[in-house]
Amino acid sequence: MIKNRIREYRARLGMKQEELAALVGVRRETIGNLENGKYNPSLALAWHIAAVFGVKIEDVFTVE
Repeated sequence: MIKNRIREYRARLGMKQEELAALVGVRRETIGNLENGKYNPSLALAWHIAAVFGVKIEDVFTVE
Protein backbone atom coordinates (compact mmCIF):
# COMPACT_ATOMS: atom_id res chain seq x y z
CA MET A 1 0.00 0.00 0.00
CA ILE A 2 1.21 3.49 -0.80
CA LYS A 3 0.84 6.04 1.99
CA ASN A 4 1.12 9.76 1.36
CA ARG A 5 1.48 13.07 3.14
CA ILE A 6 -0.30 15.22 0.57
CA ARG A 7 -2.77 16.68 3.07
CA GLU A 8 0.08 17.61 5.42
CA TYR A 9 2.08 19.35 2.69
CA ARG A 10 -1.01 21.16 1.40
CA ALA A 11 -1.75 22.42 4.92
CA ARG A 12 1.78 23.76 5.27
CA LEU A 13 1.23 25.86 2.15
CA GLY A 14 -2.37 26.77 2.94
CA MET A 15 -3.35 25.13 -0.35
CA LYS A 16 -6.77 23.71 -1.19
CA GLN A 17 -7.30 20.45 -3.06
CA GLU A 18 -8.58 22.43 -6.03
CA GLU A 19 -5.40 24.47 -6.21
CA LEU A 20 -3.12 21.43 -6.13
CA ALA A 21 -5.28 19.67 -8.69
CA ALA A 22 -5.00 22.63 -11.08
CA LEU A 23 -1.22 22.76 -10.66
CA VAL A 24 -0.74 19.06 -11.47
CA GLY A 25 -3.47 18.74 -14.11
CA VAL A 26 -6.03 16.49 -12.42
CA ARG A 27 -9.50 16.90 -10.93
CA ARG A 28 -10.03 17.84 -7.28
CA GLU A 29 -11.61 14.41 -6.71
CA THR A 30 -8.34 12.76 -7.72
CA ILE A 31 -6.47 14.65 -5.02
CA GLY A 32 -9.14 13.68 -2.47
CA ASN A 33 -8.91 10.03 -3.51
CA LEU A 34 -5.13 10.13 -3.25
CA GLU A 35 -5.28 11.64 0.24
CA ASN A 36 -7.79 9.01 1.37
CA GLY A 37 -5.77 6.11 -0.02
CA LYS A 38 -8.40 5.17 -2.60
CA TYR A 39 -6.08 5.77 -5.55
CA ASN A 40 -2.37 5.26 -6.20
CA PRO A 41 -0.73 7.89 -8.39
CA SER A 42 1.22 7.24 -11.55
CA LEU A 43 4.92 7.96 -11.25
CA ALA A 44 4.46 11.11 -13.33
CA LEU A 45 1.67 12.40 -11.09
CA ALA A 46 3.66 11.61 -7.94
CA TRP A 47 6.63 13.51 -9.38
CA HIS A 48 4.46 16.53 -10.25
CA ILE A 49 2.92 16.62 -6.77
CA ALA A 50 6.33 16.42 -5.09
CA ALA A 51 7.64 19.15 -7.40
CA VAL A 52 4.79 21.49 -6.40
CA PHE A 53 5.78 21.00 -2.77
CA GLY A 54 9.49 21.36 -3.58
CA VAL A 55 10.43 17.99 -2.10
CA LYS A 56 11.47 14.50 -3.23
CA ILE A 57 8.82 11.93 -4.13
CA GLU A 58 9.94 9.86 -1.12
CA ASP A 59 9.05 12.75 1.18
CA VAL A 60 5.42 12.65 0.04
CA PHE A 61 4.87 8.97 -0.82
CA THR A 62 5.99 5.84 1.05
CA VAL A 63 5.32 2.15 0.44
CA GLU A 64 4.16 0.05 3.36
